[in-house]
Amino acid sequence: MIELRGIVKVYQMGTQEVRALDSLDMTIETGEYVAIMGPSGSGKSTAMNIMGCLDRATSGKYTLEGVDVEELSDNELAHIRNQKIGFVFQTFNLLPRTSALENVELPLIYSSSRGKSRRDAALEALSAVALTDRMNHKPNELSGGQQQRVAIARALVNHPSIVLADEPTGNLDSKSGIEILKVFQKLSDGGLTIVVVTHDETIARHARRIVRFHDGRVVRDEPVTDRIYYAAAS
Repeated sequence: MIELRGIVKVYQMGTQEVRALDSLDMTIETGEYVAIMGPSGSGKSTAMNIMGCLDRATSGKYTLEGVDVEELSDNELAHIRNQKIGFVFQTFNLLPRTSALENVELPLIYSSSRGKSRRDAALEALSAVALTDRMNHKPNELSGGQQQRVAIARALVNHPSIVLADEPTGNLDSKSGIEILKVFQKLSDGGLTIVVVTHDETIARHARRIVRFHDGRVVRDEPVTDRIYYAAAS
């Protein structure tokens, strides 16, 4: 699914160069549920931006589903972001004056989906996060956990190959955070590839594998042996 080889990312900060990623090597297989951890400045969010085609590496090779991403045009990258990758951020990034259903429909507008098919796809995505009963509510009428579930539905609506989540529970109370982690567990059990960036060891233990970053490199990569897993509701 994802292969990063020798990835270097350098930012120019005035007269200084900051090396955010330093010959990063990492592979993520189809269907994996991976948590990326590391201290502030370790390069984990930079790596996620490159995996999500939001940024380009300075050097190295990134292959996504067998495609060399570094060779793609900006338009081709935009297509991949819309069709293959779903994004979930700490700040939900919902349009405040728009209903939950309309927020979920947004990626479909950019992909030229029309009318009833667009609505049906958005309803299907909201159903996947158990939120069809709130589809006509605006973000300020939803709890934080519900807003994040809308954001997850939006990420799912184009049936992406991978979901990238950056601190997805960071703005939520513990109960709402558990709701979101249950959603990710369900999606993972269904075979979706999920990568979560987090600073929280407990959140990381919901994944099946933890990759630890330091100074722009992977320093540890291991399966989760004490995984937190929620039994499916009967």
